[in-house]
Amino acid sequence: QVQLVESGGGLVQPGGSLRLSCAASGSIFRINDMGWYRQAPGKQRELVAVITGGGGTNYADSLKGRFTISRDNAKNTVYLQMNSLKPEDTAVYYCNADVRSWSERRVYWGQGTQVTVSS
Repeated sequence: QVQLVESGGGLVQPGGSLRLSCAASGSIFRINDMGWYRQAPGKQRELVAVITGGGGTNYADSLKGRFTISRDNAKNTVYLQMNSLKPEDTAVYYCNADVRSWSERRVYWGQGTQVTVSS
């Protein structure tokens, strides 16, 4: 089994910054893509950003320039640096990871971390 644990969410004022972390642990042979998604109240979950095992990145068009995804393969951790935050960024942020374990390949999800942007 593999567990993803997110941290770093919280309350921030508009224009502020937050850095989310998501650490994977368990029976991991290799992690392929890792990503961040978010879900605002009453809305569907949407892609924020994805990073490949080789470091290639892809972002939601509306977030380019404000959010940066990165990863530390030695720590099995993915990060999301969020700058110039807006109230519309308020959501639960989830990480996921495409994990190859010793017996299977599966996509795992974290439990989510709340980000609230408000004055």
